[in-house]
Amino acid sequence: MIELKKFSIEENCPVRNVLDRLGDKWSILIILILGDTDKMRFSELHRTIGSISQKMLSVTLKTLEADGLVNRTVYPEVPPRVEYNITERGESLLPHIKNLTEWALENMPGIEKSRAIFKT
Repeated sequence: MIELKKFSIEENCPVRNVLDRLGDKWSILIILILGDTDKMRFSELHRTIGSISQKMLSVTLKTLEADGLVNRTVYPEVPPRVEYNITERGESLLPHIKNLTEWALENMPGIEKSRAIFKT
């Protein structure tokens, strides 16, 4: 059994740490999109998502790259070409994200119903 007391300090808890990084508005969507493609350029990714600002996309990609979930490749061309792809670590996360997505789709109607009852 995992000793939960050692995870009571936030920095020591791997689950809270990972969820904190992936729990933003865009990270999971970016991982899912890159998981369905071989590689994408920044502009393609921006167009695919549509509602994300360039700055937020850039910040999110840097965070995912820092965690080793996304790889950034710069080609020495003029103008420079930059492509993103999911890493092996990111690939290993995909089944879990897809399971969570399925769970959310199955349970969202009930969750919305519970929220509506809770508000009254």
